[in-house]
Amino acid sequence: MSGPVSLAVGVGGTFTDVVLFADGVLTTAKVPTTEDQHRGVLDGIDLACERAGVDPAAIGQFRHATTVATNALLEGEGAETALVTTAGFADILEIGRQDRPSLYDPTVRRPDPLVPVERRYEVDERATPDGIESEPADLGSLVEQVAGNDGNSAAEDEGSDAKDELEAVAVSLLHAYDHPDNERAVVAALDEALDVPVVASHRTLAEFREYERTATTAADAAVTPLVRSYLDRLAAATAERGIAPPQVMQSNGGIADVGTVRDRAVTTMLSGPAAGVVGATMFAGENHEGTVTFDMGGTSCDVGLVRNGTIERTTEGAVGGHPVRTPMVDVNTVGAGGGSIAWVDDGGALRVGPESAGANPGPACYGRGGTEPTVTDAAVVLGHLGSDTTLGADLALDGRRAREVLSALGETADLDGPVAAARGIRRVATERLSGAIRRVTLERGHDPRGFDLVAFGGAGPMYATAVADSLGVTAVRVPKASGVLSALGLLAADERHDASRTHRSSLDALEISEATSLLGDLVAQVRSAASEPARATVQRRADLRYAGQQYELTVSLPETVDRETVAERFHAAHERVRGYRLPGESIELVTLRATAVVAGEEPAITHEGTTREPRTWREASVGDRFREVPVYDREGLPVGTSLDGPAICEGGESTVVVPPDWTGDVDERGTLELERVPGGSQEVSG
Repeated sequence: MSGPVSLAVGVGGTFTDVVLFADGVLTTAKVPTTEDQHRGVLDGIDLACERAGVDPAAIGQFRHATTVATNALLEGEGAETALVTTAGFADILEIGRQDRPSLYDPTVRRPDPLVPVERRYEVDERATPDGIESEPADLGSLVEQVAGNDGNSAAEDEGSDAKDELEAVAVSLLHAYDHPDNERAVVAALDEALDVPVVASHRTLAEFREYERTATTAADAAVTPLVRSYLDRLAAATAERGIAPPQVMQSNGGIADVGTVRDRAVTTMLSGPAAGVVGATMFAGENHEGTVTFDMGGTSCDVGLVRNGTIERTTEGAVGGHPVRTPMVDVNTVGAGGGSIAWVDDGGALRVGPESAGANPGPACYGRGGTEPTVTDAAVVLGHLGSDTTLGADLALDGRRAREVLSALGETADLDGPVAAARGIRRVATERLSGAIRRVTLERGHDPRGFDLVAFGGAGPMYATAVADSLGVTAVRVPKASGVLSALGLLAADERHDASRTHRSSLDALEISEATSLLGDLVAQVRSAASEPARATVQRRADLRYAGQQYELTVSLPETVDRETVAERFHAAHERVRGYRLPGESIELVTLRATAVVAGEEPAITHEGTTREPRTWREASVGDRFREVPVYDREGLPVGTSLDGPAICEGGESTVVVPPDWTGDVDERGTLELERVPGGSQEVSG
């Protein structure tokens, strides 16, 4: 081995994706995700190393995306957490905001708070936006309550023995984002007395808005024990193989070391989807308004935007209905993947998802005991996947089982047989997927017809042209190794560290020296967190709004802050995003932000290929009818190959469906560049 070996592993709901890069050669693997995720990760590493002929001990870089934190909140399986708040604020998670999850549905329910009432504790202290008014009273009594030596809590102990199972504590005191001394005192007392993680809001989210700060801190506490335990097991197991310590993808699309992530577990909430958007950015187009990233896996589909070469990010999100405020890639997720289950609602309408068959038992065609019809079963019946197609770790497909479950679905939905049911599933799934893209384009003032689409994930390339047709998109890119592109994105990712602090002031009255000092503290904080501070570039930004507005826009700051430049940048941003500017209105600065970035290095992907001839022909429903369709070996197509639809291109981890009125060309990196023939019918294929 002449150079260092790089490894990346991304865990999905159904499959675990692996990319190994050695001596300029890319080796991929896809294995079923296991209940204990690290076992599936090890299976994938072993398979990739075997295929590449690489000794695991030669791996000098190991990057990882995990769904441990996400699953914990989605499934309600977070750690048993206590919450300590200022007296009078114990029910803040219960009260929340006065908005409703679904405006016209009177029966919709919010998720239960992450911390039950019997584990909420109050401390008599007070701070205002201007400073500390009183210090915490009777910390000894508080410690006894939280530790379980006293039965009192905010609920006056309803007989629950939950405190005996305590695994983490969240501390969120009033205005601690600006005046954290009282919170530090409470955390120090609890840290000394308890053998569980104690998470402080001023470290997790030093920003105002009490509910979101407390909810994010509670989420951080609820996932911290699980993330730490998982990473410790993974690090120990990979160390036994001589593999370099793992680096972990954060929600912001940047890598951080295990130590950093262990202390800020909440930053991994969108670890997997973020890696996919980073990977898709490597293949974003240059001649369009932007690129839609379309990541359809086994359980869900994640959609993001790349504009002007930059990933769109946000600081506001929710996981399982719980607010999580942390810098993250702006991803819209819909529960429609290859394993999504098709069903008939009470009104007789065919529906797809959000429930998934997962990896075990998986779709019926996996032959592992699955009995529910899924998107993948529909693809088998339509011929998009054949009985000779293999998925992941050489998983063969059982067409007979797929037809059986779709026949049963057809009877329930009053559809004429398994083919009609399969076509119905494809149309419904296509509309759900298109809706996810509309939410990040049309609903934000962007015309999707000006964008191109980068399709990846195990099922993304199979649906990409159908979704493009429904939106009027005319260009689709399917990268090489598209089925494991999220893992490839890990190798290309930058290292990123974020810090923020609320500092409210009208721009006219802003004390420039004070703001500059606070910004300097944030810059020093993120730069010191970088693995190579000298290589880190720092981005300075601020959240601003017109006086009286409820939400802010983030703009970049000049190195030397001056009111005129900041005001003009905000006016321009407001006009771009909201469509107008108010030059005579007062502007309020709300939050200062800093991000340190250590640039990553994209792996140099090359492609050769061997033959332009079809591997076989298959009867498949492509376009408006069944027909004999050529099936190509995706990896075998040489650079410069041109294809006319209908065609199917199969790879080790994904399948591309090319309908009539579409053409495809293979570029020097093995990307399949699909374009719609002008004047085509634009009908959803299948």
